[in-house]
Amino acid sequence: MLRETTAELAEASASPQAQEAFYRIVDTLTRLGTTGAPLAMHPVSEPARVLLAAVGDSLLPVLDAVEPAVQEAAAALGELLEAGSPLLPTAAGVAAGVLLGSTPVIRAAAEVLRDSSPELRRIADALTAALAPLLPVQVALAERAATAGAGVVRAALPPLADLTEAAAATTSAVRPVLIAGEELLVSGLEHLQPLLLASASRAGRVARAAAVRVSAAVAPAAGGGVVVAVAPV
Repeated sequence: MLRETTAELAEASASPQAQEAFYRIVDTLTRLGTTGAPLAMHPVSEPARVLLAAVGDSLLPVLDAVEPAVQEAAAALGELLEAGSPLLPTAAGVAAGVLLGSTPVIRAAAEVLRDSSPELRRIADALTAALAPLLPVQVALAERAATAGAGVVRAALPPLADLTEAAAATTSAVRPVLIAGEELLVSGLEHLQPLLLASASRAGRVARAAAVRVSAAVAPAAGGGVVVAVAPV
């Protein structure tokens, strides 16, 4: 069995299609290595790695805390997608139609931009010349804004904490009233459900009957045929 499997693998890998696929994979990996090597050796890469490590360490407790909720939401989303699966072909068809309809517009826009490359370069040069002198001013203003914003946040945090505690205490006090209101709302919806279902069923029967009548009215009369009309119940 091992010899047969090895022989089949050797025969499959010797085909022109497999060789071309191997060459393309090697070429892609080579390009990725060539492109990524300067980025890995760039001086900015070290602060970026430190930043990513710090963000990752700070996010671990958050991820651990939200993991059950994420799993529950993912399961609910899976159930929703499974329940709505009959609509997926229609949505895919609509998306395909939109893409096909927008393709000529995109191609025309690309052609216009390609023909207008000198003007685009002039616009880019003008924007660069206009914005370059403003960057130092913007940096200084950003530093001042950061300092002022930090002071405002420091001053606002204690009152915000007091307000949050008061709101939490108020919520705890009125929790029975909120629960009673929610129960009343749910009870009202449960009582309205049979009426809504009956109304929807009757509207569906009326719509089907109207569709049958319209189809019978617009269809060409066949020789000796009998047209049957369905009256709403």
